[in-house]
Amino acid sequence: MTKPLIENIADGAEPIALIVRAGRGKPGIQFFTPPNYSQQLARMRHPAGRKIAAHTHRTDLAERFHAPQFYTHEVLLIREGRARVELYTSGRKLLCRRILSAGDVIMLCGGGHALEMLEETSIIEIKQGPYSGDGDKIHFKQPGKNK
Repeated sequence: MTKPLIENIADGAEPIALIVRAGRGKPGIQFFTPPNYSQQLARMRHPAGRKIAAHTHRTDLAERFHAPQFYTHEVLLIREGRARVELYTSGRKLLCRRILSAGDVIMLCGGGHALEMLEETSIIEIKQGPYSGDGDKIHFKQPGKNK
C-alpha cells in the first residue's frame, strides 16, 4: 500500500498532525499549514540557479497579528532510521499510529503523541521557544502501557 505524500490527521475538526513524506514534491513553494497556525510548514523545490533575493522579515507583524499561543506546535524531521508515532485525541484516546522513515516530516499540532524508535533514529525537532524542558508537557498513561 502506498502512503499518501501529504496526510492530515484530525479528530473531527481538531487538527492532530500533518505528515509530509519524503520526496521531491511539486516545483516552487508549497505550504501545508493554514495561515492562522503559529508555526508554518512548507516544502520548497527550486531548480539550480534559482535565486532568492536577500531579505529580512518584518518585526511589526507580531504586533499586528498577535494571537495567544494555546498549543506548542512541534515539527519532527526524521533524518535517519524509523520511528512509530502514536497520535492521541485531546481526550487522550489513541487515534492512530504511523511509521515515519528517513526524510519524513511530521507537524504535531493538537492532541497528544508518543514515539517509539524502531531502529536507531536521528530526529531534528523544531518548535516555538523559549525552551522550557519538560515544563510544557503533561504526561499521561497510554492504553495498555505504563502499568
